[in-house]
Amino acid sequence: MNIEMIFVQGGTFLMGSPESEAGRWNDERQHEVTLHDFYIGKYPVTQAQWVAVMGNNPSHFKGDDLPVENVSWNDTQEFIQKLNDLTGKAYRLPTEAEWEFAARGGTQSKGYLYAGSDDLNEVAWWYKNSNSRTRPVGRKKPNELGLHDMSGNVWQWCNDWYGDYPAEPQINPTGPDSGGYRVIRGGSWINVAQHCRSALRYDREPTYRDNYVGFRIALAPQSVG
Repeated sequence: MNIEMIFVQGGTFLMGSPESEAGRWNDERQHEVTLHDFYIGKYPVTQAQWVAVMGNNPSHFKGDDLPVENVSWNDTQEFIQKLNDLTGKAYRLPTEAEWEFAARGGTQSKGYLYAGSDDLNEVAWWYKNSNSRTRPVGRKKPNELGLHDMSGNVWQWCNDWYGDYPAEPQINPTGPDSGGYRVIRGGSWINVAQHCRSALRYDREPTYRDNYVGFRIALAPQSVG
Protein backbone atom coordinates (compact mmCIF):
# COMPACT_ATOMS: atom_id res chain seq x y z
CA MET A 1 0.00 0.00 0.00
CA ASN A 2 1.80 3.11 -1.23
CA ILE A 3 0.62 6.60 -0.34
CA GLU A 4 3.13 9.29 -1.31
CA MET A 5 3.85 11.61 1.58
CA ILE A 6 5.58 15.00 1.50
CA PHE A 7 7.74 16.21 4.37
CA VAL A 8 6.70 19.59 5.78
CA GLN A 9 9.35 21.36 7.83
CA GLY A 10 7.83 23.06 10.84
CA GLY A 11 7.71 26.80 11.22
CA THR A 12 5.69 29.81 12.29
CA PHE A 13 3.07 31.50 10.12
CA LEU A 14 0.05 33.75 10.23
CA MET A 15 -2.98 31.50 9.98
CA GLY A 16 -6.11 33.09 8.57
CA SER A 17 -6.38 36.03 6.20
CA PRO A 18 -5.81 39.80 6.33
CA GLU A 19 -8.95 41.93 6.37
CA SER A 20 -7.99 43.19 2.90
CA GLU A 21 -8.22 39.73 1.27
CA ALA A 22 -10.98 39.56 -1.32
CA GLY A 23 -13.70 37.08 -0.39
CA ARG A 24 -12.59 36.95 3.24
CA TRP A 25 -14.98 35.48 5.82
CA ASN A 26 -15.24 36.71 9.41
CA ASP A 27 -13.93 33.45 10.91
CA GLU A 28 -10.50 33.83 9.26
CA ARG A 29 -8.95 36.12 11.90
CA GLN A 30 -5.18 36.09 11.56
CA HIS A 31 -3.19 34.68 14.46
CA GLU A 32 0.31 33.30 14.89
CA VAL A 33 0.74 29.53 14.76
CA THR A 34 3.90 27.48 15.23
CA LEU A 35 4.00 23.88 13.99
CA HIS A 36 6.47 21.06 14.35
CA ASP A 37 7.54 18.90 11.41
CA PHE A 38 4.99 16.56 9.83
CA TYR A 39 4.22 14.66 6.65
CA ILE A 40 1.11 15.12 4.50
CA GLY A 41 -0.23 13.24 1.51
CA LYS A 42 1.00 14.47 -1.88
CA TYR A 43 -2.52 13.96 -3.22
CA PRO A 44 -5.98 13.44 -1.80
CA VAL A 45 -6.64 9.75 -1.08
CA THR A 46 -7.68 8.11 -4.35
CA GLN A 47 -10.41 5.60 -5.00
CA ALA A 48 -7.83 2.90 -5.76
CA GLN A 49 -6.23 3.49 -2.34
CA TRP A 50 -9.59 3.46 -0.59
CA VAL A 51 -10.62 0.21 -2.28
CA ALA A 52 -7.28 -1.42 -1.39
CA VAL A 53 -7.94 -0.74 2.29
CA MET A 54 -11.73 -0.87 2.58
CA GLY A 55 -12.78 -3.23 -0.21
CA ASN A 56 -15.55 -0.92 -1.44
CA ASN A 57 -15.94 2.33 -3.34
CA PRO A 58 -18.51 4.83 -2.06
CA SER A 59 -17.65 7.50 -4.64
CA HIS A 60 -20.22 9.03 -6.97
CA PHE A 61 -17.70 9.69 -9.76
CA LYS A 62 -15.86 6.42 -10.39
CA GLY A 63 -12.17 6.11 -11.37
CA ASP A 64 -9.06 4.66 -9.74
CA ASP A 65 -7.09 7.91 -9.93
CA LEU A 66 -9.99 10.13 -8.94
CA PRO A 67 -10.14 11.31 -5.34
CA VAL A 68 -12.40 9.21 -3.17
CA GLU A 69 -15.48 11.23 -2.19
CA ASN A 70 -18.84 10.72 -0.60
CA VAL A 71 -16.98 9.82 2.61
CA SER A 72 -17.80 11.27 6.02
CA TRP A 73 -15.33 12.29 8.72
CA ASN A 74 -16.34 9.11 10.55
CA ASP A 75 -15.62 7.07 7.41
CA THR A 76 -12.11 8.54 7.21
CA GLN A 77 -11.44 7.37 10.76
CA GLU A 78 -12.36 3.81 9.84
CA PHE A 79 -10.10 3.97 6.77
CA ILE A 80 -7.20 5.37 8.80
CA GLN A 81 -7.56 2.72 11.50
CA LYS A 82 -7.48 -0.07 8.92
CA LEU A 83 -4.57 1.56 7.09
CA ASN A 84 -2.63 1.79 10.34
CA ASP A 85 -3.38 -1.86 11.10
CA LEU A 86 -2.04 -2.80 7.66
CA THR A 87 1.08 -0.64 7.77
CA GLY A 88 1.98 -0.41 11.44
CA LYS A 89 2.15 3.38 11.11
CA ALA A 90 0.10 6.15 12.71
CA TYR A 91 -1.60 7.95 9.88
CA ARG A 92 -4.24 10.53 10.80
CA LEU A 93 -6.08 13.48 9.35
CA PRO A 94 -4.09 16.73 9.32
CA THR A 95 -5.04 19.35 11.82
CA GLU A 96 -6.61 22.47 10.36
CA ALA A 97 -3.41 24.41 11.08
CA GLU A 98 -1.24 21.77 9.40
CA TRP A 99 -3.53 21.76 6.39
CA GLU A 100 -3.36 25.53 5.95
CA PHE A 101 0.40 25.71 6.55
CA ALA A 102 0.95 23.00 3.93
CA ALA A 103 -1.48 24.61 1.47
CA ARG A 104 0.39 27.90 1.82
CA GLY A 105 3.69 26.22 1.00
CA GLY A 106 5.08 25.94 4.52
CA THR A 107 8.42 27.63 5.02
CA GLN A 108 8.73 27.94 1.23
CA SER A 109 5.52 29.96 0.90
CA LYS A 110 5.38 32.68 -1.74
CA GLY A 111 2.20 34.13 -0.28
CA TYR A 112 -0.24 32.96 -2.93
CA LEU A 113 -3.99 33.31 -2.53
CA TYR A 114 -4.56 29.68 -3.53
CA ALA A 115 -2.35 26.64 -2.93
CA GLY A 116 0.52 27.27 -5.32
CA SER A 117 -0.66 30.22 -7.41
CA ASP A 118 -2.72 33.39 -7.59
CA ASP A 119 -4.22 31.92 -10.79
CA LEU A 120 -6.70 29.28 -9.66
CA ASN A 121 -6.80 27.57 -13.06
CA GLU A 122 -3.12 26.65 -12.69
CA VAL A 123 -3.60 24.65 -9.50
CA ALA A 124 -7.24 23.67 -9.10
CA TRP A 125 -10.29 22.03 -10.56
CA TRP A 126 -13.18 24.34 -9.73
CA TYR A 127 -16.57 25.07 -11.17
CA LYS A 128 -15.27 26.96 -14.22
CA ASN A 129 -12.95 24.19 -15.45
CA SER A 130 -14.01 20.90 -13.81
CA ASN A 131 -16.81 19.97 -16.24
CA SER A 132 -19.00 19.45 -13.15
CA ARG A 133 -17.12 16.50 -11.68
CA THR A 134 -13.97 15.43 -9.85
CA ARG A 135 -10.80 15.07 -11.89
CA PRO A 136 -7.75 12.76 -11.61
CA VAL A 137 -5.37 13.82 -8.85
CA GLY A 138 -2.03 15.39 -9.69
CA ARG A 139 -2.97 16.89 -13.07
CA LYS A 140 -2.66 20.49 -11.95
CA LYS A 141 0.48 22.40 -10.95
CA PRO A 142 1.72 21.59 -7.41
CA ASN A 143 2.31 24.18 -4.73
CA GLU A 144 5.68 25.20 -3.29
CA LEU A 145 5.97 21.91 -1.34
CA GLY A 146 5.01 19.67 -4.26
CA LEU A 147 1.45 19.11 -3.03
CA HIS A 148 -1.34 18.71 -5.58
CA ASP A 149 -5.05 19.49 -5.35
CA MET A 150 -4.90 21.39 -2.07
CA SER A 151 -7.21 23.88 -3.77
CA GLY A 152 -10.23 22.52 -5.60
CA ASN A 153 -11.19 19.02 -6.76
CA VAL A 154 -12.58 17.86 -3.39
CA TRP A 155 -12.98 19.48 0.00
CA GLN A 156 -10.71 17.79 2.51
CA TRP A 157 -11.59 16.76 6.05
CA CYS A 158 -9.35 18.01 8.84
CA ASN A 159 -9.16 16.44 12.28
CA ASP A 160 -10.42 19.50 14.17
CA TRP A 161 -13.81 20.39 15.47
CA TYR A 162 -14.85 23.70 13.96
CA GLY A 163 -14.59 26.74 16.26
CA ASP A 164 -13.44 30.35 16.48
CA TYR A 165 -9.73 31.00 16.21
CA PRO A 166 -7.97 32.12 19.40
CA ALA A 167 -6.37 35.56 19.42
CA GLU A 168 -3.14 34.48 21.14
CA PRO A 169 -0.24 32.63 19.47
CA GLN A 170 -0.63 28.85 19.28
CA ILE A 171 1.77 25.90 19.14
CA ASN A 172 0.55 22.79 17.32
CA PRO A 173 -3.13 23.70 17.81
CA THR A 174 -5.69 20.92 17.50
CA GLY A 175 -8.90 22.96 17.61
CA PRO A 176 -11.71 22.88 20.18
CA ASP A 177 -12.11 19.91 22.52
CA SER A 178 -15.65 19.28 21.28
CA GLY A 179 -18.23 20.54 18.82
CA GLY A 180 -20.93 19.64 16.37
CA TYR A 181 -19.05 20.11 13.10
CA ARG A 182 -15.67 19.05 11.72
CA VAL A 183 -13.54 21.32 9.53
CA ILE A 184 -13.27 20.88 5.77
CA ARG A 185 -10.78 22.82 3.66
CA GLY A 186 -9.74 23.63 0.12
CA GLY A 187 -12.87 24.00 -1.97
CA SER A 188 -13.93 21.60 -4.71
CA TRP A 189 -14.95 21.06 -8.31
CA ILE A 190 -18.31 22.70 -7.63
CA ASN A 191 -17.07 25.86 -5.92
CA VAL A 192 -16.36 29.45 -6.91
CA ALA A 193 -12.85 30.87 -6.61
CA GLN A 194 -13.24 32.53 -3.19
CA HIS A 195 -14.09 29.14 -1.66
CA CYS A 196 -10.78 27.71 -2.89
CA ARG A 197 -8.60 30.20 -1.03
CA SER A 198 -6.05 28.68 1.36
CA ALA A 199 -7.56 30.61 4.28
CA LEU A 200 -11.18 29.62 3.66
CA ARG A 201 -12.80 27.49 6.39
CA TYR A 202 -15.96 25.47 6.17
CA ASP A 203 -17.60 22.83 8.32
CA ARG A 204 -19.82 19.79 8.13
CA GLU A 205 -21.28 17.29 10.58
CA PRO A 206 -18.94 14.28 11.01
CA THR A 207 -21.60 12.03 9.42
CA TYR A 208 -21.92 14.23 6.31
CA ARG A 209 -21.22 12.70 2.90
CA ASP A 210 -21.34 14.22 -0.58
CA ASN A 211 -19.61 13.92 -3.95
CA TYR A 212 -17.40 16.94 -3.36
CA VAL A 213 -15.87 15.94 0.02
CA GLY A 214 -12.77 13.75 0.35
CA PHE A 215 -9.56 13.87 2.39
CA ARG A 216 -5.80 13.46 2.54
CA ILE A 217 -3.76 12.01 5.37
CA ALA A 218 -0.91 13.16 7.58
CA LEU A 219 1.81 11.48 9.60
CA ALA A 220 4.17 12.44 12.42
CA PRO A 221 7.89 12.13 11.51
CA GLN A 222 8.53 9.41 14.10
CA SER A 223 5.94 7.24 12.35
CA VAL A 224 7.90 7.12 9.10
CA GLY A 225 10.08 4.11 8.55
